[in-house]
Amino acid sequence: KDCEHIYELVYSSHRLVGQAAGEFLKEKFFLPEEEPVSDLRTKRGKTRLPNTPLIRDLVQFFIESELHEHGAYLVDSLIESNAMMKDWECMTDLLLEEPGPREEDLDDKQETSLIEIMVCCIRQAATCEPPVGRGTAGKRILSAKETKQISEDKIALTSHFITTLPRLLHKYKVDADKLSNLLVIPQYFDLEIYTTSRQEKALESLLKLMQEIVERNSDSEVLKAAAQTLEKMCNKEFPIYGKCDIARSRILDMITNNYMESMDVYTSLLNGDERPDDDEIFAVVSSLKKIAYFHNCHDMSRLNIWEGLHENLVASWEAVREDSIPPLPMEAVKYCIDSCFYGLLWSIVPFQTEKDRGAIEHAKVMLQDHMDKYMDICQKIISDCPEQSWKEQAFAAVGDLLIYYGSGEPIRYTPSDLLCETINTFVQEYVFINDTDEEIDDHQKIEELHKRRNFLAGYCKLPVYRVIPTEYGSHVLQHYVTFYNDFGDIMKMTLSRLRDNHKVNCAKAMLQALILKFKSLQDEDNDIDRNGEEFHAIKELAKRFALSFGLDAVKNREAVTKLHRHGIIYAVEEDPEAAASAPPPRLAFLELVTEFTNKLLKQDKKVLLDYLDKRVTGGIPSSRSEAWTPLHMYRNSLVHGEGEMVLPPAPTRKAYQRKRRRTGSDEEDDPDDGDFRL
Repeated sequence: KDCEHIYELVYSSHRLVGQAAGEFLKEKFFLPEEEPVSDLRTKRGKTRLPNTPLIRDLVQFFIESELHEHGAYLVDSLIESNAMMKDWECMTDLLLEEPGPREEDLDDKQETSLIEIMVCCIRQAATCEPPVGRGTAGKRILSAKETKQISEDKIALTSHFITTLPRLLHKYKVDADKLSNLLVIPQYFDLEIYTTSRQEKALESLLKLMQEIVERNSDSEVLKAAAQTLEKMCNKEFPIYGKCDIARSRILDMITNNYMESMDVYTSLLNGDERPDDDEIFAVVSSLKKIAYFHNCHDMSRLNIWEGLHENLVASWEAVREDSIPPLPMEAVKYCIDSCFYGLLWSIVPFQTEKDRGAIEHAKVMLQDHMDKYMDICQKIISDCPEQSWKEQAFAAVGDLLIYYGSGEPIRYTPSDLLCETINTFVQEYVFINDTDEEIDDHQKIEELHKRRNFLAGYCKLPVYRVIPTEYGSHVLQHYVTFYNDFGDIMKMTLSRLRDNHKVNCAKAMLQALILKFKSLQDEDNDIDRNGEEFHAIKELAKRFALSFGLDAVKNREAVTKLHRHGIIYAVEEDPEAAASAPPPRLAFLELVTEFTNKLLKQDKKVLLDYLDKRVTGGIPSSRSEAWTPLHMYRNSLVHGEGEMVLPPAPTRKAYQRKRRRTGSDEEDDPDDGDFRL
C-alpha cells in the first residue's frame, strides 16, 4: 500500500519525479521474465512476443489509475527506461491477432487504452518532446544523439505502421474513440519510406480508408484528426504528394456534395411546410461540421461555397430574431460561422501565388467585400442573438480576423466604432461575471473559466496589436483588482504590452479605467462614499497602476504628468447648474490621482500645482469641509510629497550632435490612437 503513492507519481507534473517513479514501477512490474512462456500463441499460431504480458499489465495499470487524460505523462515517465514502450509489433499484435487458447481477449476499454498509450509512445518517439506541462519554457534544442534517435525511431515505426495501420483502421472504422487516436499516427511517419520501400499500395489503402471514415463518421475528434493528417501528407516536398492531393480533392468534393444534397432536401421540406426529421437534420449538421473541420486545414476556395454559406448565416440570424424557422438547423449555424471564417483566412492564397496584377486587384476587391459582409453579420449576432453558442463563435472569429487582416497586408480592415463597442460589451457581459452558481460542479466551472480566459485573451490582443484604439484596453484594466485571481496574468501582460507600445497612451488607459470605476460608484446626485469598501477598491486599483510604473521616474515622466493633467481636468470640471461655492461633483477623483504623486519628479510637482490652482475656478477654497478634502489632500501631496526625485541635468550637446526626434517616440502622439477619448 505504501508503494501506491509512488506509483501515482508517474503522473507528476515534475518530469524528473515522474521518470524516477517510472523506474520504480519498472522494477516492481515491468521486468521481463527470465524464462518467458514460449508456447503463448495467437489463435492462428503466431508466437507472442516477450513483452506481451508487460503491455497487458501496463494497460491495466493505466485503467486502474483512472487518469485517462494523462496517458502522455505515463508514457513520458516510462519510455526512456522501458524498451516495451517502443515494441510496436507487440502492441499491434494484441489489437489485431485473435487470442489463443491460453489467453483472454482484450475488452473494449483495454483496446481503447492500449491504442491511446501506443499513440502517445509514437508521438514521443517521433518528436522527443515531453507532454505539455512537463517541458521547459521555450523550444528545446535537441542534441545530436537525440536527433539520431528520433530518425531511427521514425524509420522503425513508419516501416511497421505503413502496413499495419490500414488493418487497424479497417477493424475500428466505426469506433470514434479509437479512430481519433489511430488517425493521428501518419503525422509522425517518415513519408519518404512510402516511396523508398515501394509501399504505394499501402498508401492507396490508407487514403481510401480515410475517405470512407470521413464519409461514415461525424465525431469532432475523428474529423479533426483526419483533416490534420491529410494536411501533413499533402506536402509538396514528398513524392507521394500527387496521390495524396488527388485523394484530398475527392474527399473535399464528397463532403461538399453531401452538404449541397442535404441542404436541398432540408430546404425543399421547409418550403413545403414540412418539418425535417432527425435524420435530415443530422445530415445537414454533419455535412457542415465536416466542411468546417476540413476548411480549417485545406483550401476549399475552388468549390465556391462561401456566398451560399454566408447567405444561410444571414437568413438564420434574421429568422431567429423574427422567431421563425431558420434555413439551417440551430446546431449547424456555428459550423457555418466557422466555415465562412476559414474561407476568409484562405483568401490570402491568391496574394501569395498569383502573379497577374489584375487578378490580385480582383482578389482584393472580393476579400474586402467578403470581410465587410462577414463582419457585419458577426457584429449583429454578437449584439442581438439569443443563441449563446453563435455569439461565442462569432466573437472568436471577429477577434482572429481583426488580427489577421489588421496589419494592412493584403488589405487593411479597420473595425467600426460599433464593432469595437459590440465586442467590448460581449467581454463585459460574458467574461467579467461572478460565478456563484452552486449547482455547477467544479469541473464545469473550470471549463467555463478556461473559455472566459480565451475570450479575454482574444480581446486583449486587439489593443495590444493596435487593431483597435488603446482606449478599449481600459475597459479590461478596470477589473484588474476585482478579477485578479481569474485573469490577473492576462491583464498584467496586457498592461505591460500597452506600455511597450506607447507609455502616454497606456497611462491614459489606466486613467480611463479609474474613471470607468469611479462613474460606476456615483449615485444620481453624483455623490461618492469615500469611506466605502467600493471606493477603497478603486484606490487599491490606482495603487496597483502606480506600482506598475516602476522606479525609473525619468523614463515615465511624460506619461505620469499626462495622467495627472487629465486627472485634474476630469476631477475639477464644474457643474454649471451647481451653486458657485459648491465643490466640483467629481472632486473625490483627486484622491485616486494622489496615488500617482510619488511617481512625479520634484519640478513636475510644482508645475502641476500651478496647473491645479489655475483649473480650480475661484481659487483654492479656505473651507476645510469634508467635500473639499480630496483637493487639499492632492495639493498637500504635491507640496510635501515624500521621496522627491530631481531630474538630473541634461548633458550639454554641440550643435552638430543634435539628433532628430525618432518617429513613434513617447513624446509624439500615437497615430493609431489619435481618437483616444478622455
